[in-house]
Amino acid sequence: MIQPSAFRSVWQHKLVLRGAMFTGACLATLLPISSSSAIAAFKDSPKAIVDEAWQIVNREYVDGTFNRLDWQRTRMELLKRNYTSRQEAYVAIRSTLRKLGDPYTRFMDPMQFQSLNNQTSGEMSGVGIRLEAHPRTKQLVVAEAIENSPASKAGIKSGDAIVAIDGKSTKNMTLESAITLIRGEIGKSITLKIARGGASPFDIPLTRAQIEVSSVFSAVKQEGALKVGYIRLSEFSSHSSEQMQKAIKDLNRQQVSAYVLDMRGNPGGLLQSSVEIARMWLDNGTIVKTVDRKGGNEDFRAVQGALTQLPMAVLVDGNSASASEILAGALKDNRRAQIVGAQTFGKALVQSVHSLSDGSGMAVTVAHYYTPNGTDIGHKGVTPDVKVDLNFMEQRNLADSPALMGSAQDPQYLRAVGVLQNRANSGKPSAVSSNR
Repeated sequence: MIQPSAFRSVWQHKLVLRGAMFTGACLATLLPISSSSAIAAFKDSPKAIVDEAWQIVNREYVDGTFNRLDWQRTRMELLKRNYTSRQEAYVAIRSTLRKLGDPYTRFMDPMQFQSLNNQTSGEMSGVGIRLEAHPRTKQLVVAEAIENSPASKAGIKSGDAIVAIDGKSTKNMTLESAITLIRGEIGKSITLKIARGGASPFDIPLTRAQIEVSSVFSAVKQEGALKVGYIRLSEFSSHSSEQMQKAIKDLNRQQVSAYVLDMRGNPGGLLQSSVEIARMWLDNGTIVKTVDRKGGNEDFRAVQGALTQLPMAVLVDGNSASASEILAGALKDNRRAQIVGAQTFGKALVQSVHSLSDGSGMAVTVAHYYTPNGTDIGHKGVTPDVKVDLNFMEQRNLADSPALMGSAQDPQYLRAVGVLQNRANSGKPSAVSSNR
């Protein structure tokens, strides 16, 4: 599964699936009260979608001045227009939202909205394989067959090369194109041609199913005298916290002596997921503070539920955004971990997600967030304790070959290990949690 870019991601505070709640009550300013037929026609028209979108922004948008727009006048202008199709209505909504000057408050057509729901749910339709391009041959190979998926049940293994998808050769095919072909409607069949070792390629028929996508990868890595529990967290979906809990407990049982949490390239996800995961590493302290447009504050705190007190380093980069920055900021400000890598993305805003009555949807910025020390990381990001920038070739090698992450060919990981080794050699306590 390709991880979405931080520039495309939507950082979510909550998933709110509701349609037009106040549209009908506001029609009196436009239509005669007795005109029930006019109201019915309005509800069935593209104009109703426009008004639903306006109402959501009016209720929730973090900036009560609406970027100094006359928001009531904007509504009147929108509803005076005639929309001959939903697409025209969508164009009008997007054009209006751009005037707010907030790239994270955005409209999604039904397909885009469904894609977002799939991403945050941590589930997808497919056969259950994670693909990557071979670093030398660029051939598409299976990095992992997800446990209990159609692929794993059919015997597909890590290292298998995908030669063709439903008869279409994968030679020179991009990773994105292959993933698009493999995904599809649940219950529909697909045939993958597999090359394994020196044997002749063979076909494996599969039936697509609903797959729980793993956002957590873990492994034990022996680095000299240090037994490292390495955890890579790729996004914050609804299943991420339970997957993280399992990973930490499994590594604890294997008696690791330190942890490296890798959030490089993690674009964010659900607020609640980031808070739950932070509580697995922290016993005390604030995790994040949010402020809405009325000045209402909400503090999310640790609850004495840490699963480990072992030393910890966290890897971040310029594509670590939103929920990743919340977690990194919480661990840094509470002095629980050393942050290693490059400056993070710098997204300090919280979105609420809504569905509209035609299956489209919106993400609306509803709050700002601050790290436990009160730092606003907007447009600045979290500054690593140990800064390690990669050159172009190093970045390209890791992007082309994700399997190299957390290995001797990964300079940022090696620096994180060095930080932990220095800590172990200095005889410092295993962890420090503040009581703020």
